[in-house]
Amino acid sequence: MFLSVAKIILGILTAYLIGSLPTAYLLAKLYKRIDIRQHGSGNVGATNTFRVLGKLPGIIVLAVDIVKGLICPTLVADLFGQTSLLNRIVLAVAVVVGHNWTIFLKFKGGKGMATSLGVLIGLAIKISVLRLILLLSVGVWVISFLISGYVSLSSLIAAMGLPVLMVIFAAPFELIAMGIIFCGFVVLRHRSNISRLVRGEESRVNFAFLKRKRFP
Repeated sequence: MFLSVAKIILGILTAYLIGSLPTAYLLAKLYKRIDIRQHGSGNVGATNTFRVLGKLPGIIVLAVDIVKGLICPTLVADLFGQTSLLNRIVLAVAVVVGHNWTIFLKFKGGKGMATSLGVLIGLAIKISVLRLILLLSVGVWVISFLISGYVSLSSLIAAMGLPVLMVIFAAPFELIAMGIIFCGFVVLRHRSNISRLVRGEESRVNFAFLKRKRFP
């Protein structure tokens, strides 16, 4: 009994610490010797890395943050023998909590979208019903982004749609609960973005192929 509890605690702590690795902060220090929290939006995530450091660093941060989420409900869960659906989901939540509230930056981290995507990819490897839900969620994000040009708005729409899709496709209750938690995390971490969206001050990407040709 004690050994089982110890494994659960160690698994959760490991997932939290993996999530807590501040990829954007570390890369900005190594790449340009700057504190990324003092540049751009001040966020420690992939979007701000693209904005401040450029495409390649942004891609690296995005990839690493996705991998952080992917390995916790899969490799870490298997390592600590936490292979039930509930245990995998607990580790999934722990890694996202670590990313959003990292111990290494006084509990101020990123917004969790890339790590949450990694978690969903990892769980989809194990749970077949989640594969279509994941595909549709990514599709919702892409369509929203192409139409609006807002990363934040697209993230909010995709996050709010996730638990809805889980209910529609009759996912297990544990997954639906995780979807609701992740949605709450995204809304909570995007409060400043929501305020800027309401005021019309949020940064957006302008796609050249969507611009209308102007005639004299």
